[in-house]
Amino acid sequence: MCRLLRFLLLACALGSTLPAFAVSFDDTITHLGADPQSLRSAVGELAAANDPRALIFLEALRDGRVSFRDGEVLIKDGDTLKRARDGVAVTGEPGSAPLLNNAVRRGIDSALTRLQLTSPDRAVRLAAATAFADRPVRAAEDSLRAALAAEIDQEVIHALRLALAPIELQSEDRGKRLAAIRTLADEGEPRVIAVLDPIAKGDDAELATAARSAIDAITDRQWFRDQAGNLFYGLSLGSVLLLAALGLAITFGLMGVINMAHGELLMIGAYATYVVQNLFRSYLPGAFDWYLLAALPVAFLAAAAVGWLLERLVLRHLYGRPLETLLATFGLSLMLIQTVRLIFGAQNVEVANPSWLSGGIQVTAQMVLPYNRIATVIFAFAVLAAVWLIFQKTRLGLRVRAVTQNRGMAAAMGIDTRRIDAMTFALGAGVAGLGGVALSQLGNVSPDLGQARIVDSFMVVVLGGVGKLAGAVAGGMGLGIVNKFLEPAMGAVLGKIVLLGFIILFIQKRPQGLFALKGRAVEG
Repeated sequence: MCRLLRFLLLACALGSTLPAFAVSFDDTITHLGADPQSLRSAVGELAAANDPRALIFLEALRDGRVSFRDGEVLIKDGDTLKRARDGVAVTGEPGSAPLLNNAVRRGIDSALTRLQLTSPDRAVRLAAATAFADRPVRAAEDSLRAALAAEIDQEVIHALRLALAPIELQSEDRGKRLAAIRTLADEGEPRVIAVLDPIAKGDDAELATAARSAIDAITDRQWFRDQAGNLFYGLSLGSVLLLAALGLAITFGLMGVINMAHGELLMIGAYATYVVQNLFRSYLPGAFDWYLLAALPVAFLAAAAVGWLLERLVLRHLYGRPLETLLATFGLSLMLIQTVRLIFGAQNVEVANPSWLSGGIQVTAQMVLPYNRIATVIFAFAVLAAVWLIFQKTRLGLRVRAVTQNRGMAAAMGIDTRRIDAMTFALGAGVAGLGGVALSQLGNVSPDLGQARIVDSFMVVVLGGVGKLAGAVAGGMGLGIVNKFLEPAMGAVLGKIVLLGFIILFIQKRPQGLFALKGRAVEG
């Protein structure tokens, strides 16, 4: 009922610019000729047809995809040739092309404007209004006003007002110009500042004052949007740091192992995701959108297996010797990188986002919140919750905490400390593998992916407090948010230098980090 009422209102509003009676799309196409006079008349009739096929035909006519053959009007759609009147595919070659002059082209543009702005499809109307808001066209003013008078969707109304305001700024009517300035002050985007600036510097005091106020309002609104964007991207970066550091918080924080190969465990998780993606493309293309869910256990198990082997074969012989552990794990990281290069090549590989992680939420014209980054934030906290539950609510977690607090007493109570060491290291490695899954959705995957994360991961763990999951959250989120607020002011490189300097000074004053570990292990 609302849609019918909207069409009736719009028909009244456009009454002065449309023909007195509507001709059907089929009649117009049937009697259509290839000469400019016939085309110009037909375009005017199609603008009043309110038929979805009219919009398709006019777009094809504008793009040069219409032809005439054996009394039929044909439209080329990709490699397919279709009849304009019913969309049925036909064989053979296209016929003769219609003759378009400037008058016909102007008529097509005007008709398309009307049809798009009066389409029953809200998405088409919004796209048309947004396009006019981005590139105001004075010739479309009447159609925009008519569409605004009949529109009921608030988002489309907002776009129509923004499309009309720059046009009204050029009006000789002073009242319209003031109203346009007020509209831009309330709803305008930064791109219109260039239009308002000459008015703000003009001789008309009232218009100049209104324009300056509008510029200030737009600038202030954009500043708040920028800060909100920085906060979101800071949370996103913090989530990536948290995922990268969470496994390290287990291996370094709880076990005291300086694992320089931790970044390569992230890389293994990312490449495991790449392998699962390719398997789904080859064998389960219909279920491709769900490959990421299958990649999670695969990445966890692959990284955990590598971590378990590293601990069993190398690290268990180096406990209590931090320098040798550091050198050994650094060598292992180089071996893992070279192994991956031999298997997958040295070039970056692409891991595609599933359809449900593609795109984002359009907050403003300049600000989009990507679904993959929103999912990363949610995923990071889900992994954190799972790790907390393991350490606090399971027998393994109880034994890990016992070994961490007092290894000798735990062994005396019958706990196999060597087995707990291996399982704990495998768990930390598996969590790093999950971090690699998340990283694969934010950029390309390469053999060097982990090396770019290892320093940041150690900074998160040291800043938050060795062995504390809450410290990993505080450190990751704090560094991510602060970094994103520093970058616009200082640049990426200088911002990191300032951040590193702050961490060094902080550790000098509070060596235990934000959250201190308690227990006999600390006393020892």
